[in-house]
Amino acid sequence: MEEKVLSCIDCAVTNCNLQDKQYPDFCLTTHMDEKVLADAMKLYEEDENRRSMIAAGEIEHDHYLQYTRVEEIMAYAKKMGFKKIGIATCVGLIAESRTLASILRHNGFEVYGIACKAGVQKKVDVGIPERCNAIGPNMCNPILQAKLLNEAKTELNVVMGLCVGHDSLFYKYSEALVTTLVAKDRVTGHNPVAALYGANFYFKKRMYPPKETV
Repeated sequence: MEEKVLSCIDCAVTNCNLQDKQYPDFCLTTHMDEKVLADAMKLYEEDENRRSMIAAGEIEHDHYLQYTRVEEIMAYAKKMGFKKIGIATCVGLIAESRTLASILRHNGFEVYGIACKAGVQKKVDVGIPERCNAIGPNMCNPILQAKLLNEAKTELNVVMGLCVGHDSLFYKYSEALVTTLVAKDRVTGHNPVAALYGANFYFKKRMYPPKETV
């Protein structure tokens, strides 16, 4: 059996937060590749990265437990000097995205949004099995969403409920910085963390199904 490599996800100490405890023996902080750390810190010297970190840090401090995520996004955009915000939305959340656009416009931002089905391409054309047409024949097109927002020269893009995997491709091809307002989870009303809170009770059988035996 291969030795399990431990990482931050195996730690409940989090001494790296306040440094008020002891680091575990396997702690990545005390076993850090100093070159990787130095390379990461060097990147914060780049203008956009530095401005983004400062803006995020100030918003966290100045509005802690006060601002909703919508307000945080607007505060971040203002601090970064962004005026044009893109919305990459699932067609299933178009009503919520229209509300978001209304709020952003009221607060002085220009908004340009692209729905996931724009372009009307068929799922089978990219290799998706025909059986998947049972919930609709037209594919979501996150790469197109990213490219259209790139063409529109949006300065910050907001993801509104793109499917798992589709969001990954959108992040990959977006030229502007991206933040997520809604993470899609149809079962929990787009509140994915509910599955974690219920992992040992309501969702236990789904989160921890019996392992197959050989």
